[in-house]
Formats: sequence, structure tokens, C-alpha cells
Amino acid sequence: MDSEERPWGSWHVIDDGQGYKVKRIHVNPGARLSYQTHEHRSEHWVVIFGVATCVINGETIEVGPGRSVDVVQGAAHRIANLGSEELVIIEVQRGGYTGEDDICRLEDDYGREDAEAPAQ
Repeated sequence: MDSEERPWGSWHVIDDGQGYKVKRIHVNPGARLSYQTHEHRSEHWVVIFGVATCVINGETIEVGPGRSVDVVQGAAHRIANLGSEELVIIEVQRGGYTGEDDICRLEDDYGREDAEAPAQ
């Protein structure tokens, strides 16, 4: 299955099927993902290890191990790891398209462009 290193950590696809994708996401201490939206999918995050600081449509919530958060399709969202240990979450994506190019970045700490090119 696919996996990729990112400036904030890494992601690893656990399962991928019609209408869904499941990833394990590792976020380094002090790092955060881009503030972004998805046109074609919703996401459900379950924290496995660490504490996730989640921003969804401007509202910030902290989520610890065993807790979960839902991100509706089109909502602006980001995950940050403000702790000193690695954050691990399981992300379940649901929707008609779960490709990596379905990203509209609103803010990005790493200077990446608005959307990513589709994987080849």
C-alpha cells in the first residue's frame, strides 16, 4: 500500500476501496498539517497515541487517545501535534473520490501549493 513522508510526519494507507480509504498518520512533535478542505470526501479521525489539536471550521478541540473527530465534506480542517511525543491517528476517508489531489490548502507552514498533483 501507499505511504509518503511529509514535512510534518508521514501517512500510510492501511486499506483502500470503492468510496473509502483508511490511513495511519504520524505527526511529529510541534508539527501540523495544512489547513485544508476536500471537495469529494469527509474524514473521521481516531487518535491512537498522543493528543491531537484539531481545528475544524475555525473551532479548536483537543482529542486524546481513543477519542474521535468527524470532519464533514468541505469543512476547513487541520491537525496539529503540540506535544513532545509523536501523534498517531487513524483516518477514515469516505466519498466518491479519495485521491491525494483532492486538497485545497488554505494555509500551509511548508509553502506547498494549493493542491497537489495526482500520484503517478
